[in-house]
Parts: sequence; C-alpha cells; structure tokens
Amino acid sequence: MQPAADTWRCDGSLHPKQTKHPFDVARQGYVNLLPVQQKKSKTPGDSQASIEARQRFLVAGHYQPLQALLEQQMRQLLGQSDTAANWLDVGCGEGYYTQAMAQIDGIASLLAADISKPAVSTLAKASKAAGQLWYQQPKEGATQTAVYPLVTSAAHLPLRSHSVTGISSIFSPILPEAFAEVLADDGYLIIAKPDAGHLATMRDALFDDVREHDSDKFLHELAPYFTLMGTDHVSTEMTLSADDLADLMTMTPYAYRARSEKRQALLTAVEKASFKTEAKFVVYILQKKASI
Repeated sequence: MQPAADTWRCDGSLHPKQTKHPFDVARQGYVNLLPVQQKKSKTPGDSQASIEARQRFLVAGHYQPLQALLEQQMRQLLGQSDTAANWLDVGCGEGYYTQAMAQIDGIASLLAADISKPAVSTLAKASKAAGQLWYQQPKEGATQTAVYPLVTSAAHLPLRSHSVTGISSIFSPILPEAFAEVLADDGYLIIAKPDAGHLATMRDALFDDVREHDSDKFLHELAPYFTLMGTDHVSTEMTLSADDLADLMTMTPYAYRARSEKRQALLTAVEKASFKTEAKFVVYILQKKASI
C-alpha cells in the first residue's frame, strides 16, 4: 500500500491475481479500508448520536483520570526504547484517547482504527485541524506523531505481520490471534475495561438485575500469546447534570439495554438534583511472548 494525500494505492503484490486497487482519501482525512463483505450492517459501529454524546461527555473531562493513566503507561513503555514506535489504537472511536497518545514522544506512526465511519471521520477532522495527519508536514524543527485514521475491522487488520510496536484496546474487542499477528516480537498490548463497581448507582437505577463486570475474564484467552506485566486501577467520582447523564447513557450499551421508562424516570429525577456515580476502570499491560 502506497499512501498519498489523495489516494492510497495497493500494488497488488499480496493478491493472487496481482490486482491493484485504489482507496480514496476522504476530505476529512481518513481512509476506508473496510471491504463490503466485512460489514454486518449498512452502517457498522457506533452511531453518529453515540459519537456526539461521547465527545461531549469526554471533552467535559469526566474520564480524564483514565486518559492520564493510559498516557503515563505508554510513555513509560516507549521510553525504554530508542526506536520510534508504530502504535495501533484499536476501536479508537472519536479519538479522545488517541489524541492524547498523539502527544507522546517516541511514536512515529499512530494507526487509529475503528469500524465506525462517523467515529473515524470525527478523529480525522480533529487530527487534520491539529496538523497531525500523515500527509501534513510538521513545523520546521518540530517532530510529531503522524496519525493514520482508518475505517477497518479489528478482526481483519490490514497490516503486515509483526509491523506494530504496541496496541491499545480501550473498551474495545479483545482479539488475541489478530493482535499477536500484527505485533512485533516483545510488543505491548494495553487493555482498558470497566472495573467492578463501574457506574454502580446508574446501573442500579436502570436495571432490576445488575450483573457485575467480570473485567479479567478474557485474560485466559490471551495467555497463549501474551504475558501479563501489570494491572492498574483508577476511579473517579462524578457529579452529573441531566445533560451529562443523558450523554453517558447514550454512549454506553445502557442506551438500548435499559427499558425506556427506566431511563426517563432517572433523567426526570436528575433534573431536580445532580446525580452522583463513580467510574471505575482497570488497565492491563501485557507483552507478546517471544515464541509467538
């Protein structure tokens, strides 16, 4: 694949028939590499409404402690190497965490992948405004991370084997084989998930039967490919207005899992007094086993 500002061109070298194919760069700055056969719906991934709600909620700083922890962990990992990294942010969404990663020294290329075209478009526009898209030249004397916003499936990553230094999956699918395939030897995997007790008061108000988050249930699936290096927990108390709470519900699966009357009753109650809840997250740092 040969990237250019207007069109990415596949040279056909990996195709049985040597077929060459162009991929146009959208005016926002992203590239759609998702084949039609990999779509499970007409518009896969997060909806525009969910993306806009998440953007408002996150820009307000409610999950900033998690963003800061992830940035700190990545700086520590990448600070151990003199070689510039290629980093893949899987399920990047609208890019709240990706944009923080783009400020980290030591990342040459930041591949931001999501199956939702509206989400990747939002990230691409923000990256373009910041002058960080892969085809934008850095200011004289400055170094910067080149952001590559990609619409693609995490299960079918269009990347060469062993081509990325690290992967982050923040509230996104965990795909052990796919991740191990594209990670370089001794590459890193950072996973963020809701911790036990995450948004407990909100879930109690929305559901009659509340199931606790089993955050580490996927670790045994990763064990053949990765070694667990460490686990961190972070939490933050939140006092939310009715608008904040509405955005939080819209950006989570609770938007469709909770009954509409339950959602409306909670929002009505919050119009009279702000709502308190606690966000709890767990972050895992793993390293690819050398034998994989």
